[in-house]
Amino acid sequence: MEQLKHECGVALIRLLKPLSYYERKYGSRHYGLNKLYLMMEKQHNRGQEGAGIACVNLDAPVGEEYMFRERAEGKDAIAEIFRNLGGGWEGASLFLGHLRYSTTGKHGLQYVHPFLRRNNWRAKNLCLCGNFNMTNIDEVFRFLTSQGQSPRVYGDSYITLELMGHRLDREVERLYAIAKERLRAGELCSGIQGLQGTAITDYIDNHVEMANVLRTTMAHYDGGYVMCGLTGSGEMFAMRDPWGIRPAFYYRDDEMVAVASERPVLQTTFDLQAEDICELQPGQSLIVRRNGESHLEQILPAKQLSACSFERIYFSRGSDRDIYQERKRLGEQLTPAILKAIDNDVANTVFSYIPNTAEVAFYGMTDGFRQQGYNLRTEKVVWKDIKLRTFIADNSERNDLAAHVYDISYGSLRPYEDNLVIIDDSIVRGTTLKESIFKILDRLHPKKIVMVSSSPQIRYPDYYGIDMARLEEFCAFRATMALIEERGLWQLVNDTYLACQRNPQTENHVRALYEPFTVGEINQKMVEMLRPKGLQAPIELVFQGIEDLHRACPNHPGDWYFTGHYPTPGGTRLCNAAFVNYIDTKQKKQQ
Repeated sequence: MEQLKHECGVALIRLLKPLSYYERKYGSRHYGLNKLYLMMEKQHNRGQEGAGIACVNLDAPVGEEYMFRERAEGKDAIAEIFRNLGGGWEGASLFLGHLRYSTTGKHGLQYVHPFLRRNNWRAKNLCLCGNFNMTNIDEVFRFLTSQGQSPRVYGDSYITLELMGHRLDREVERLYAIAKERLRAGELCSGIQGLQGTAITDYIDNHVEMANVLRTTMAHYDGGYVMCGLTGSGEMFAMRDPWGIRPAFYYRDDEMVAVASERPVLQTTFDLQAEDICELQPGQSLIVRRNGESHLEQILPAKQLSACSFERIYFSRGSDRDIYQERKRLGEQLTPAILKAIDNDVANTVFSYIPNTAEVAFYGMTDGFRQQGYNLRTEKVVWKDIKLRTFIADNSERNDLAAHVYDISYGSLRPYEDNLVIIDDSIVRGTTLKESIFKILDRLHPKKIVMVSSSPQIRYPDYYGIDMARLEEFCAFRATMALIEERGLWQLVNDTYLACQRNPQTENHVRALYEPFTVGEINQKMVEMLRPKGLQAPIELVFQGIEDLHRACPNHPGDWYFTGHYPTPGGTRLCNAAFVNYIDTKQKKQQ
């Protein structure tokens, strides 16, 4: 319901046959580009602020361009990019694509992936993109500058490009030294004079070890990521963070190698079964050599698995076989709590959902009731209209527009007789509920509104690629702080503030703020805060339990949004810093 921005979607393709092969078999020399376009469109849900693609032509003669890049901004960026492609792309066999949602607040074409580092040596050219957010970019920046480098943009993408580019330079120089020594020993080109330069270049291009580059680069980072790249000499790679926070899937056969952020993207693009596709494991990289040979390599030791549960609840496409079933289970598990909220009065209750991401959880919820023998009344009560442009400057008029993003099916309830149960995937800020949903639902005159979330209460920020970084954004946090104020627990706030300053790295001290209160108490305070003025119907909130979340999504235990248990020290440190900043800002406003 409340759109969260997520960074980002990736797509890679390496063709393993001559282009004439694809022309004969598939009727087009543009097979790679066509598939890249489809993979990107199928991941449009992961990024609508911008997009970019890059490719490498391994057969381009010396003196002609061999590495291409095209980027664009806006929700139509994919179409714009592919309209603008020139003839040089036709000979490419390595392709990389990216879709961007900003989680840093930085906008503009210079921040759109992929990022490109140029050099006259093919092997030193590097094109990089990823689905990532790094929590320790300050430390990496200091490491770079301590070596004498001066990145021209301060941001995790550019700094990663420069750090990895620096390590790629060192790899090329290592190979250069080996090649020179072998030339002296007569091992290359039979010692023929005049071919030494190109012999050295060929040796380097054919022997780059991207594993060396990745190990000496990614060991510096704390964060969630899938890092992807191409080199001018024809290396391709995709690497997943050691905690498995961000997802990546791949497929290999004798025609091509492909990587995407989501499994259904590969299934649809290449007409595959789920079993044909593999998931990249934590700390692992899929590396494709210049000659087309591919292998998996463990770049960093795997840490405790913390695969993002929000991918399953909200971000990833619900068409994935496993995600579809998990979202249904999330809905089904809520039936006991919903029954309690409506006092078991199923006969006088209408069940519905907030479009569109909660639809699958709704099916699971209705299945749960029917398995218990209940005959449900289901309706599509809420409709989501097109996004209204809030170009009007006046705040009151802008809020009035926002209140009409959703509409209702008039006559779908018996006024003052029926309860209304509405399920959504998550309740984050609560703004849409207060300004739009509750107001529009009240026009149906329900006896009671039960707002159900298929996820638990969101209490803590994310620092691994989701656009929710401030504690005060969350209605659960605001409700908790209101309860603290009501009960005079300011010593708890002061103790937490000091603890966050003294020891920010090893323990999330913000968790202590929630300990005095039950979920029900926080729910009730949230209702008070989100209830619009003049609303007639009583409201109750129902949230998924943490244990039930893990029961529904057993292979994705990353739950820091709900529990505050961050998988990396950087996440813990930033959460503590967020609370210090919250208190400091509040005190300044009171002065």
